Amino acid sequence: MQNWIKMPPAIITVIAIALGSPIVMFGQAPHYDLLLKGGHVIDPANHIDEVRDVAVFQGKIAAVEKSIPAEQAGKVVDVSKLYVTPGLIDIHFHVGHGGAPLNWFSPDARAHALPLGIPADLALQSGVTTIVDAGTSGAETFLQEKEEVIDRAKVRVLAFLNIVANGMGGGLEQSLDQMDAKLCADTIKRYPDLIVGVKTAHYWTKETWDAEHVPWAAVDRAMECGTMANVPIMFDFSPRPERTYADLVLKKMRPGDIHTHLFAQQFPILLDDGKLNPILTEARARGVIFDVGHGSGSFWFRNAVPAEKQGFIPDSISTDLHTGNYTIVSMNNVMSKFLAMGVPLDDVIRRSTVNPASEIHRPELGTLSVGKDADIAILELMHGHFAYIDCGVAKMDANVRLIARMTLRAGRILYDPSGLSMVEWEKARPQYFTIPDRGDSLPARADDYPRD
Repeated sequence: MQNWIKMPPAIITVIAIALGSPIVMFGQAPHYDLLLKGGHVIDPANHIDEVRDVAVFQGKIAAVEKSIPAEQAGKVVDVSKLYVTPGLIDIHFHVGHGGAPLNWFSPDARAHALPLGIPADLALQSGVTTIVDAGTSGAETFLQEKEEVIDRAKVRVLAFLNIVANGMGGGLEQSLDQMDAKLCADTIKRYPDLIVGVKTAHYWTKETWDAEHVPWAAVDRAMECGTMANVPIMFDFSPRPERTYADLVLKKMRPGDIHTHLFAQQFPILLDDGKLNPILTEARARGVIFDVGHGSGSFWFRNAVPAEKQGFIPDSISTDLHTGNYTIVSMNNVMSKFLAMGVPLDDVIRRSTVNPASEIHRPELGTLSVGKDADIAILELMHGHFAYIDCGVAKMDANVRLIARMTLRAGRILYDPSGLSMVEWEKARPQYFTIPDRGDSLPARADDYPRD
């Protein structure tokens, strides 16, 4: 007990949070860095769906309780009438160059496709705190993606590794000598904290088969890598008569593997009579996971709306954000489409937090559990007249829209465009009104809370 008494209060608080113990300061009130007060907390991982306060201390969730006194926190943010959720997880995103050569725009370049990757931190604008790059890079290009993006982003970045060693967009996605399962598995094992699985995509979508390019080559190589590395596989798949969708989801895919782009135009989601194709429920029963992966060409209302009305909703919601669609699609936009189709808000949050966390085997994410990283989204559910579009240039009118008002990653406020956490400028402290007289002067800021 004497050792505890000698410790600074902040150290005691950290230890208490780590142990899951109540914070008692021997007569002194507990102190939190931040208190989100009065919001409706939806945390499916912990079965919470009610108004609660959320406290943060040193980048971790410190308490989620019905009433935490405001005087116990250094900063209090009124989030009443808003929703407080775990930071959202987008498991289909594209960052970095992938296989695109640095001179992709030059006439003599090997490939001329624009690099797929967009700035990772754009995800923060939707309350997303974890993104998973969906196979932009392969074994030969992952280190560049790591050094260029993963190590520098404010948002957490994980990755599916492309079975093609060069990655996407480099002109080599049809080269079987690039699909080295052992090299793929060895790379995954080298970076287990960052690489969550294997990705296969874009293989031989319409070309004539030949002796080398057989129907299931890319799928089989990816499965070989996934088995050796003991990780799930994400499938971006183009069915053809020689490799059917039914064979993929009922015979090839293993429990825990992920089929992305579920509502793309090429999949037989519905039978001729409009009923849900029973292979979907059969595949789900055997453990296959279905992901949205909206993208610029993989979401059609004609598939999504009837499937939802018949009770088949994707396990995870994701964007497939890349240079071809980031001005149109966002995580909030895709979530809003499912709200517009009638999926309840708590279910949409579940499929954007705890479900994708489970799919990538990261149970520490997608939760507001005490002691976990304070990755938090503050969301507003708006009612009015809105409209959404699909990839077939059709639209759907709706009366709901979900937007992010604030995003915290490990306790830092990284997105707050409406100043939810800020003081009115006229009421700011004197430091805000000072004119710096030299380079090392205190910044003219209204508070010192970590924001960048």
